[in-house]
Amino acid sequence: VQLQASGGGSVQAGGSLRLSCAASGRTFSSYAMGWFRQTPGKEREFVAAVGWSASITYYADSVKGRFTISRDNANNMVYLQMNSLKPEDMAVYYCAARRGGTYNYMRSYESWGQGTLVTVSS
Repeated sequence: VQLQASGGGSVQAGGSLRLSCAASGRTFSSYAMGWFRQTPGKEREFVAAVGWSASITYYADSVKGRFTISRDNANNMVYLQMNSLKPEDMAVYYCAARRGGTYNYMRSYESWGQGTLVTVSS
């Protein structure tokens, strides 16, 4: 599956953004999906994940209650709604797809989008 992330931009602290990830291929529903983020000099970190169906979701503690991940299997899309953004949320965000492994383990994901930059000013 090929992935393309979009929706990044610049917002003030407290603002909201919605990231989108478009997936190609007819087997999208067989992939669990995740969002990770990375800042310069740091390792890519887990943000959120959604299972093969939309009913199972996972979040990093740092975003729980503020971010919501969702998927639309009919349209091969995954979304990350980000509310109450903080300066520490500023990063390049990546969507990723996996067919097995662990939801928060980066190496479980076999396909990655190109990343979209989120900038949060205080």
